[in-house]
Amino acid sequence: MPPAPRRPAGMTTSWDQVEPAPLVLITGTEALLAERAVERLIAQARQADPAVEVTRLEGAAYEAGRLRVATSPSLFGEARVVVLTDLNTGTEQALADVVAYVDEPSPDVVLVLQHGGGVRGKKTLDAVRAAGAVVVSCEPVKRDADKYAFAVAELSRSGRKAEPDALRALVEACGADLRELAAACLQLVADTAGRISLDVVTRYYAGRVEASGFRVADAAVEGNAGQAVALLRHALATGSDPVPIVAALAAKLRSLAKVAAARGRGLDPVRDLGLAPWQVDRARRELHSWTPESLASAIVAVAQADAEVKGAGRDPVFAVERAVLRVAAASGR
Repeated sequence: MPPAPRRPAGMTTSWDQVEPAPLVLITGTEALLAERAVERLIAQARQADPAVEVTRLEGAAYEAGRLRVATSPSLFGEARVVVLTDLNTGTEQALADVVAYVDEPSPDVVLVLQHGGGVRGKKTLDAVRAAGAVVVSCEPVKRDADKYAFAVAELSRSGRKAEPDALRALVEACGADLRELAAACLQLVADTAGRISLDVVTRYYAGRVEASGFRVADAAVEGNAGQAVALLRHALATGSDPVPIVAALAAKLRSLAKVAAARGRGLDPVRDLGLAPWQVDRARRELHSWTPESLASAIVAVAQADAEVKGAGRDPVFAVERAVLRVAAASGR
């Protein structure tokens, strides 16, 4: 059988779209997405051929020649998937054997290489890319809009949907860790029925939702000083640090400023500014209570608090409470 044609170097896809190919390179530091890319490839290979042989190798424990053995022609010619993980911590033998293999890949093998980031093995990665590998980028999901989309997709794969406010609360409660967010979606799917509501999310993640700096920011931006201070004190009493609360205030005001600017420049805030649809809808409603001058005043107050909670002031708790009151006072002016 002639060798399978090589794909153009640099072809990139996502973890949930990747298809089996002679060479697949999974890069990036988001371990959950890398694991899912690997499992997707194995599942697709088994769907095509239930008898496919799957071999897993670990870069850190790799011994010379193991890749050659795993990919050598089979007596019965069955399809094979070989997964070599953690190339970023792989032995020198692992890196060398990968370079040797990509010069003469086996036609009946899907070789999946996973590299968790960093500079180690760069020459090997360059050789893999030059050989025509399909590249799957698994970088951390940092933007709220992307976390929101991730949660929507997680629920959708299980045939479920959630209210926008419920998704927002879920992202706020668990979004710092993508694996935790995925687990939360799985738990809600397993334990509930029908459309997932804000009440359901609050019931499961009450402590984290109530203590969220974003709830403090929401109340402040709406001009509800009493509720904002009450939420702030609850957040601080349950262990929240002033720094992320100020960051939540700043993020909230940035969203308002972005949506206001987009409206004046004819931009799409979702497409052009990376905001989630719920962020845009909420910001548009809230902007009715704000003027450019009051928004600028609130931003200045939060910038001052940011400096103070990071060392420029003596009392971080006082600084964040003062900022909350100033933001609430600016709303509606």
